[in-house]
Amino acid sequence: MHRPFLSSFPFGLAWLLGLGLLLSACAPAPEGPPPAPAEQTLRTLPEGEVIGFLDANGAQVWRGLPYAKAPTGPLRWRAPQAPEPWTGRRDALAFGAACPQIASPLGGAPAALTGQLWGEEACLFLNVYAPSHASAGSNLPVLFWIHGGGNSSGHAGFYNGVNLAEQEDVVVVTMNYRLGPLGWFHHRALGGESAEDRSGNYGTLDLIAALRWVQGRIAVFGGDPAKVTLFGESAGGTNISSLLVAPSARGLFRAAIEQSGGHGSVSLAEASHLVDDPEPGMAGSSGEVALTLLAQGQDACDRACAKARLAETDPAALGAALRALSVADLFALYGQDLLGPNNPAVLRDGAVLPETPFLELFSDPARSAPVPMIFGTNRDESKIFMAFDPSQVTRAFGLPLWPKDPERYDLMAEYSARAWKLRGVDEPARQRVAGGLPVWTYRWDWDEQGRRFGLNVSQLLGAAHGLEIPFVFDHYDVGGQSGLLYHEDNAAGRRALAAQIMGYWGSFARDLDPGTGGGRGPRWAPFNEAEGIGHLRLDTAPGPEMTPVAESLEALLADLAADPRLTSPEARCAVLTNAFRYDQSEALATGRAVLGCPEA
Repeated sequence: MHRPFLSSFPFGLAWLLGLGLLLSACAPAPEGPPPAPAEQTLRTLPEGEVIGFLDANGAQVWRGLPYAKAPTGPLRWRAPQAPEPWTGRRDALAFGAACPQIASPLGGAPAALTGQLWGEEACLFLNVYAPSHASAGSNLPVLFWIHGGGNSSGHAGFYNGVNLAEQEDVVVVTMNYRLGPLGWFHHRALGGESAEDRSGNYGTLDLIAALRWVQGRIAVFGGDPAKVTLFGESAGGTNISSLLVAPSARGLFRAAIEQSGGHGSVSLAEASHLVDDPEPGMAGSSGEVALTLLAQGQDACDRACAKARLAETDPAALGAALRALSVADLFALYGQDLLGPNNPAVLRDGAVLPETPFLELFSDPARSAPVPMIFGTNRDESKIFMAFDPSQVTRAFGLPLWPKDPERYDLMAEYSARAWKLRGVDEPARQRVAGGLPVWTYRWDWDEQGRRFGLNVSQLLGAAHGLEIPFVFDHYDVGGQSGLLYHEDNAAGRRALAAQIMGYWGSFARDLDPGTGGGRGPRWAPFNEAEGIGHLRLDTAPGPEMTPVAESLEALLADLAADPRLTSPEARCAVLTNAFRYDQSEALATGRAVLGCPEA
């Protein structure tokens, strides 16, 4: 998974700064004085005593709990190990460090650090949010959040679980996991005593380690380890797909919710080979990175020279050189991408994760966790990227003003979102149902930002990628530009929709069925394509409603071929290429054949 949904768009510093300004509504408010510890939150873990604090609404909060040893020094590029014990009482009042990444407001980094290296390798921390009454023995359902960010950015402190915990009477867990090349990096020179150590899937193993931590410790916070539901967005959803097929994750959760996710992954050859090998690797493969390292130094040389050095270098020495790199020097080997290293992620290594593409396993309960699932997308997924594409939108000072061609803008977004829904919702839902597993699907349509400060935000963004997350947490911890997204004009409908969404998520965690969301919405029927039911549209007026919409490649291509807004074969092919630019090479090839498009 080579930073899906991000790598094909033009990212410059102005883009990041502009998007950070626009989305600062999603960022946490600056932290004031540290909260005071509350005796009510004192708990005893296998590692020692820990004390948290009470949020203003009464929820109990524990921040910065280590779930594994710091993956530094000899533990870099190794499977996570059990956390170290401590003496005395540990204050769990502040978030643990974010994992190393190039700071972006999209991932919750401080805006002043945008474009700079941010975070620490000692970053394997999680946070727990519990209702005010929760105590050991409460046996509440657990919602385990996996953040997005292309597996290259983001951190757990960006998400506040207090409102979700209080309203739905659940325990919420958010966690950091290793990102970028520290999270996914397979190279034979690194060695390792176990298959997990050699796998390259260190970010995936962090997720599994955190889930094991939950199994052994969440009961003291009021959670039931037998009632863990995963939920995650974008790359977090893709990581959930990986956990479904990871043998060592079996039994660690009983349900899952994928928000705008996917099931992309890469082979070990793609992750480690050179781009000109007989079985080629990707541009950001570990082999290419190692070659770049060997080409450097006082006697810098070209590619042929670096290959000769590689042939002469002892693998153990190369592994030691890679491990000795500072994080800054490691990141620099990938070039100057302002989103950070564009490394292959989620590796089909044959040990932690199977070598078979994940979607092919979804219908087999013996090879994919047989758990109930919710899959969903947003109506205007790609508008979050299109709004800052200078070929699509007129801009000033890095900020979007209006689409250059409004009809084409909406048309491109429509087909891109339909393709995303096809690969992220309907295809996996069909596979799960074929395996006899219950599935529910949704589409989030909220677009009531309106016009703010001269910008038509509803048109520029609408129901864009990631904008549903504040509704899931009912948390709008706003910055200075928050009025662009969340304001008094949309507050009533927004909060009502958030209560309904949280009701469905909470009911699913409790009952393995979203039901009526605790009586706040219509009954959400399971996905049944033959009967045309099971798809919920999430919006304000007229409110959540069941629709018969299920996407297919055949229907999408038929609509594209007949769309009167497209007046030439070239225009249809351009829309097709844009819609399937990510991980749908087979779908793209089929579409080109149907529409008569030239080869790429």
